[in-house]
Amino acid sequence: MNTLRQFRLELTRLLQNRLTWLAILLTALSPVAGLTVYRPLYSSSDSGYVTTMQGMYLANPALAGGILGAVVFAILTVWSMDRLRRDGMETLTHAVVSPMTAALTRLGALLCVSILAQAITTLAWLPYAIMKLGAVFDVESYLLIHLIFMYGAIPLAILFASAACQFTRRADLSLALFAAFAALSLTVWKEKWQLCWLNPCVWAVSDDFSNYRIFRSVAYVRLTWLLAMAGLWLLSYLCVRRYGKGPLGSFAHNIRRFYRPAIAAALIACSGLLYMGQPFLDHSSPDMDYDFVFASEYMEAVTCSGRYADVHPDPKTGSVYGKAQFQLQNTSGQEQNVRFLINPGYEISSIQANGADVPFTLEDRQEINEKAFVVVIPAAPEIELTMEYGGFPQEWNIVSAEQGSLEISGTYMKLENDALSPCPYNVWYQGDHLPNVTDITLPGHMTPILFGLGSTELLRENSDSTKTWRMERDSYRMIIYAGDYIREEIPVESADITVNFYYSRKHQPVMEAMNAAESIRQTIEYCTEHIGPLSFYGDGTFNLIERRSDGGGYAGDGASIADELDYTAENLSNGAKGGSSAQVTIHEIVHQWWGLGNMFDPMDENGIWSAEGLTCYTTYRIVKALYGEREAQTSFVDTWQEAADDYYKDFYVRHPEYLSALPEQYQADITNNLRGMRQYNEMPLKILKAEQLVGGEEAMDEILKGLFGRELNPEYPYLTYQEFLDACHLTEEDLNLE
Repeated sequence: MNTLRQFRLELTRLLQNRLTWLAILLTALSPVAGLTVYRPLYSSSDSGYVTTMQGMYLANPALAGGILGAVVFAILTVWSMDRLRRDGMETLTHAVVSPMTAALTRLGALLCVSILAQAITTLAWLPYAIMKLGAVFDVESYLLIHLIFMYGAIPLAILFASAACQFTRRADLSLALFAAFAALSLTVWKEKWQLCWLNPCVWAVSDDFSNYRIFRSVAYVRLTWLLAMAGLWLLSYLCVRRYGKGPLGSFAHNIRRFYRPAIAAALIACSGLLYMGQPFLDHSSPDMDYDFVFASEYMEAVTCSGRYADVHPDPKTGSVYGKAQFQLQNTSGQEQNVRFLINPGYEISSIQANGADVPFTLEDRQEINEKAFVVVIPAAPEIELTMEYGGFPQEWNIVSAEQGSLEISGTYMKLENDALSPCPYNVWYQGDHLPNVTDITLPGHMTPILFGLGSTELLRENSDSTKTWRMERDSYRMIIYAGDYIREEIPVESADITVNFYYSRKHQPVMEAMNAAESIRQTIEYCTEHIGPLSFYGDGTFNLIERRSDGGGYAGDGASIADELDYTAENLSNGAKGGSSAQVTIHEIVHQWWGLGNMFDPMDENGIWSAEGLTCYTTYRIVKALYGEREAQTSFVDTWQEAADDYYKDFYVRHPEYLSALPEQYQADITNNLRGMRQYNEMPLKILKAEQLVGGEEAMDEILKGLFGRELNPEYPYLTYQEFLDACHLTEEDLNLE
């Protein structure tokens, strides 16, 4: 019987079995777990689960479906592999069909059934995804998430379970081996991005921008494991029992065809090479030597009077290529070694000084997402140093479980500092300023944004539908965002600034529906008057930039970053931050004062003093001023009081001895939920009580102004609860809630 005919018979047999269709049904239903019990993506809020819409309704279900689908098909595989032995038909069947052929066709049939199950699952969940995601639904992302996040795990489970059966010939032992292998991925390997074959490290997915980098990363891990599992399966294939021999005797007989072990060895070797040569993360030392990145002393004989870079990101591959030029002065009269830093993923193809090639050396060491190279510059007093570089930018290895920051695609780019162009390490400016000019060529529909002070102008439109933009800034450092942005100018007269609000075109209907521009204007006016102006206002302008989900934001030099998670539909309906989307927008803008303008100790994970307490209180005050006391009382104070009452009635709060008896993970989950509730509800009530004790709103405004504008301690720049109490002349006991 030929192999193709045997494959058709095996596939038909599988499809005629009710257990197969039960497996398909369970696989199709498995994403439900991602909507309820298994939600691995990062949440931006302690008061509830808040992630992007695609994360909530697409990525989480797909990741859960991948785990459960893999388990279902592992069981189906073991059941199918053990069928002949279980029914006592093995000897008779193998007299007609070679056991080698039977093993191969059985594997092929199982893989085909898994493809059918995934196709049914993808089609079945499509209407739900369209309904839930609305304007941010993207067919390409939908298909890629289902293919890579979900289906990518199922063939690995089939290959491993099949290999275990062929090695052991025991169903119970095969299932035990699979359970152990899956448990490793879900526990010990959970944070090791290249080892968690079942549950890939996906920290966040974007609604408004692209996700190609995380898609590439997960697909790379899936491919690495697929090659390893295929090699393992081929090794087990060589142990398929023949002629009554045991595993070793069968192995000795089956390797006579040399190509079989050769292919197995090649697959495993390729998997190892992929593992060792991954291009996504650098190899920085865990010691974090900041002297490697920030020079303590600068060269006396070499200075820099200007720098220029011509940068060409490649949206299709996520790579960057460019040419950098530095105007250097060498007053020593002899050759000098100048050190530069660059992203570890880039290679230097050539370096010239005044048109002539000069030697350079790449250092092996990497620190804090930087690698160094040393250039020997000539003795000439004036040097134009030109270098060509390029490659796939690598992220810092400490964020291996949170990849996706350095996204480069046709809809979004983030290029900062040494990922944009090389930077001198130990060379300072010739004078007080350093002209820094960067020309960047982008797809025609993308808008570039220079973070911080500087200028941006369109230099030219190219024949290939791209545009070249010129960015100028007075610094070695430069951060550029680019995307399909809409820019909305928001004049704030009382603060004497114009806010340039940049947000994704995909989010335009949401921003317009909630009148985000007006909420931003009113919030900045109120906070500037009642708390004080932000220290990072620019020269009459302030850029507020929505970026791809990356965890939090930062600010400086006339610009501030707002994470797209701040504006998801889920976050805008978060009752802990306000009773409407406009109030949640106010809450997020207030974080520019409490959270960015004044930072809170991120290592204080036990107390309830955080940026959220003052932010919720300030949001309440703004809503009270804009919409009246009744609206503020209903949306905030009543909600806070109800949540605080529920906290003190909570079983584990009243009986902490039962909490300590739970497994550590459950303790952590419950404690985190309770702490988040207290940060968003109990602390604002305490601040409101402090307002009453200090003499009212005007007195509290003066206290908050003083705290906001206080002189910072560089060794510990965080605003503490004790500082707040001291400013109010109160004690912790004074703010206890009745």
